[in-house]
Amino acid sequence: MVKICCIGAGYVGGPSMAVIALKCPAIEVAVVDVSRPRIDAWNSDRLPVLEPGLDAVVRACRGRNLSFSADVDRHVADADIVFVSVNTPTKARGLGAGRAADLAYWESAARVVAAASRSGKNKIVVEKSAVPVRTAEAMERMLLAHSGGGGATFQVLSNPEFFSEGTAVRDLLCPDRVLIGGRDTDAGRSAVRALRDVYAHWVPEDRIVTTSLCSAELSKLAANALLAQRVSSVNAISALCEATGADVSDVARAVGWDDRVGDGFLNAGVGFGGSSFQKDVLRLAYACECNGLPEAADYWRQVVAVNEYQKSRFVRRVVSSMFNTVAGKKVAVLGFAFKKGVGDTRESPAVDVCRGLLGDRAHVSVYDPAVSEKQIRRDTASPAAAKAQAHQQVLVARDAYEAAEGAHGLCVLTDWDEFRTLDYRRIFDGMQRPAFVFDGRGVVDVGKVREIGFVVYSVGKPLDPWLKGLPAVA
Repeated sequence: MVKICCIGAGYVGGPSMAVIALKCPAIEVAVVDVSRPRIDAWNSDRLPVLEPGLDAVVRACRGRNLSFSADVDRHVADADIVFVSVNTPTKARGLGAGRAADLAYWESAARVVAAASRSGKNKIVVEKSAVPVRTAEAMERMLLAHSGGGGATFQVLSNPEFFSEGTAVRDLLCPDRVLIGGRDTDAGRSAVRALRDVYAHWVPEDRIVTTSLCSAELSKLAANALLAQRVSSVNAISALCEATGADVSDVARAVGWDDRVGDGFLNAGVGFGGSSFQKDVLRLAYACECNGLPEAADYWRQVVAVNEYQKSRFVRRVVSSMFNTVAGKKVAVLGFAFKKGVGDTRESPAVDVCRGLLGDRAHVSVYDPAVSEKQIRRDTASPAAAKAQAHQQVLVARDAYEAAEGAHGLCVLTDWDEFRTLDYRRIFDGMQRPAFVFDGRGVVDVGKVREIGFVVYSVGKPLDPWLKGLPAVA
């Protein structure tokens, strides 16, 4: 029986190993982590990762060929293949702060692998974390230095994960592709084949792509950067649409019919969010900078700059539309997660929009079906504001109707399906006059809500007659 160990029981390690265990019943899979509470959660009925279908996969395998343990050294020592799937946050200080990856957890994991591996045993070490280009080479050097030429032998592979939050299990079961990077040596090719054989249990052969180590590492960053670039591109077009009276939906549809372009990620909105896009774009820019490519670095940084512009532009539109002030006014915010189907608020545009409105002394009432009140308050807290004042300025509602009651304006910032079917007549009747809707996700039917009596702003759409002639900048 082949034995697999994954260091890191987080968002990538847990689901990806659970699916391997499900599809490879003859392989023993152990997920290990130094965090006992996290391991306890994986062994409970309330998993630490919320993904549709994940509970069923874990229940089917746990106790059979899938285990979660805090005994890191033992499982690493026993494994034939070790996945490294630890957190690689962006550095908060020091060289490359705000752009470079902090590889402290990665280095710690590499040292654990080296120390726990038995002399004479061959081991395949697989990068699963999102890491900078040439990180695999650094791991090779570290493992070689530890073995001293006479200990365990290692082959390092890169196998980045491409699943999307909210559809992780579906993406893992039916991936567009599985990417494996390795050395072009006999030992390297043998290691690639071993990992390829694992995925071949359920992934068609033509979807398993093999490359060099550097190409695999760069592909992960490039994939997210190119998706983020598309979002920023269509959002830049949305600003021009508003200025000229064009409709960004029409433009995106016309452009998307071109097979060379395609229609994916061409929905204009208040900006992209999530844990990966901004982080990976900035890491790509930093890699360009470190390799003496300042023009390329500037290009990628502009993708993030346009995203920041889109969020600030939205806030300015809200303030300028409401007579150039939101001070003391209640503004309802529908949606706080960065996208529908998840409770993740990391880099969510809603966070920045709320902070911008609070900075202009608005009272914000937030409703999101998946984000807790604790998380909303944590994300909107201001170090400069007293706790009592911040609590008074931010209300967390039980539903959309409560959030909108008595509000002057309503901002739709997450594309939850339930926001498409709300009774907007009921909402209108409970709001102040004039009642404003600011749609940052293309959710509302502009014509219908305008007929009800709302003044409507929808990103990239022709401006409401009320808004024409008003400055877009407060």
